[in-house]
Amino acid sequence: MSELTSFPESNHPQRIFITGASGCIGHYLVETLLTDTPHQLFLLVRNPDKLMLTWQGNARIQIIQDDIRNIDAYADLLATIDTAVLAATSWGGAPEIYDINVTGNHKLMSLLDRDRCQQVVYFSTASILDRHNLPLKEADEIGTDYIRSKYQCYLKLPELAIYPKITTVFPTLVFGGDKDKPYSHISAGIQDVTKWMGLIRFLKADGSFHFAHGKDIALVVSHLINHPPAPQEPRQVIIGNPALTINRTVEEVCDYLGLRIFFRIPLSLWLADRIIDGFNIRMAEWDRFCLKYRHFVYDNSINPEKLGLQSYCPTVADLMRVSGVLPG
Repeated sequence: MSELTSFPESNHPQRIFITGASGCIGHYLVETLLTDTPHQLFLLVRNPDKLMLTWQGNARIQIIQDDIRNIDAYADLLATIDTAVLAATSWGGAPEIYDINVTGNHKLMSLLDRDRCQQVVYFSTASILDRHNLPLKEADEIGTDYIRSKYQCYLKLPELAIYPKITTVFPTLVFGGDKDKPYSHISAGIQDVTKWMGLIRFLKADGSFHFAHGKDIALVVSHLINHPPAPQEPRQVIIGNPALTINRTVEEVCDYLGLRIFFRIPLSLWLADRIIDGFNIRMAEWDRFCLKYRHFVYDNSINPEKLGLQSYCPTVADLMRVSGVLPG
């Protein structure tokens, strides 16, 4: 899509069913909806103890402690839902990962009332798309169980009666987390990566990517909830800041840390292969594909600024700062 258009905002409180609330993005989303909207939230979580937000006594939050694989038990509730946000995912192995990421999500969507439900915001991943936002065949052929499950779930969405109301969001590289929220997989290792910048700064690599902070993803999704895309619009949204090259990212991190770059050695695929072999690093076929694909960039990515909102983390320096990395 070239522009994200929408219906006028509705101030009427909605009944919103959310899965994945105990994850990194889920925490930011619940926090944003509680702060910025009047909506009633129904949170399906397997373990409420993983919720790091204060929900006890909040009249706008109802906790449903269960697994998405038991979603049939909540058919009556789902028939009363105005918007569903499906952010839950399993990273484990088969068959659980397919039971949750594919079967569970499709079953939940089939139980929604297509006349009452205004929108389903389904979380996929940008990793299953090519550079023109089309399904990437390698994601299905050689992807990990997680990647393949996301690919298969996405391709099966048109089979659902509620498909015309599904907005699929594709987060790019996700950062986020703090003392009150769980860290994303990438942010959990950011402090360790900065320790290697003294060496990394002298390497050059061909590649590019987008990134998005969990809070910015929540801002975009909150906007989508209040402004559903118009019927004529393609209902897929790539969430991420403008693309960055790997080399530019290293430069911006070094600027933030106060490290000078005196020279840079090109890190070719041949050299990368020799390093992998020399250190006996085990890589799956999908990992090797990503190493050669290099440019994970997409058309028309969306961030809060494109929606007229203020982004929380639009630059690499902002990312370092909110991740607790001290400047040099």
